[in-house]
Amino acid sequence: MEGRLYAEGENYKKEFNPKDYQVTYYAFDSGATAENEILKFNLENLFQMFTAGGVGSNVLTDISIGPTIYQLLSACEIITSDHGEQNLRELGKCYDWCPTMQYVCELEGNRNRWQEKEAWLQKSVKRLLKCDVPPANCVLTLLTLEGACPSIDAYRVAMRGLVSLLKPGRHLATMAALHVKHYLVGLQFFGIYLKKKMVEAALQEAGCQMLGVTTTPLAALKLAALMRASAL
Repeated sequence: MEGRLYAEGENYKKEFNPKDYQVTYYAFDSGATAENEILKFNLENLFQMFTAGGVGSNVLTDISIGPTIYQLLSACEIITSDHGEQNLRELGKCYDWCPTMQYVCELEGNRNRWQEKEAWLQKSVKRLLKCDVPPANCVLTLLTLEGACPSIDAYRVAMRGLVSLLKPGRHLATMAALHVKHYLVGLQFFGIYLKKKMVEAALQEAGCQMLGVTTTPLAALKLAALMRASAL
């Protein structure tokens, strides 16, 4: 098995370990690790997007999240989905998200309110779905499509599918790992090689108007981009 590159559909349910994924990328300790940089980049930009960024919505639909909740902490009423049953099961278990919640509460102005944030999240997640989602006011997908799609053509098709969930004028936000070909969760899992202009083109071809792009160099991802768009 060592050195093998796994695709999302190839033994993914058997080989992908949600707990390893959480520990690898979302431990959020006090050190300045590459994984902490990724998480802080996402938290800070999502906070900005859902507060001053104009991407407000009474219902957020999160697509294929994996076993994580960090991306939901600045949102509102939530519907979330994933194609991996093991990821949905892991969401109901006791992974310690307290440091992440404290960081988001610090962004909001009061680090000590994390227990209120935890209670709010439990009330706000209305449904957990296995990749069968209704039309949405706002769609969020982070670090997902590049691992789920076997080619750039498949990536474009998937993006069109996400945009088709949106009502006109509503928003889509996506974070993409750029210039990388795989990610590690004990084993190597496949990811298509993306450039910023490829993601922008896929959004525009899917019928979106670009609203903003934030990029940052990250040691673990080389380059990450959070893009906001609205359906025409």
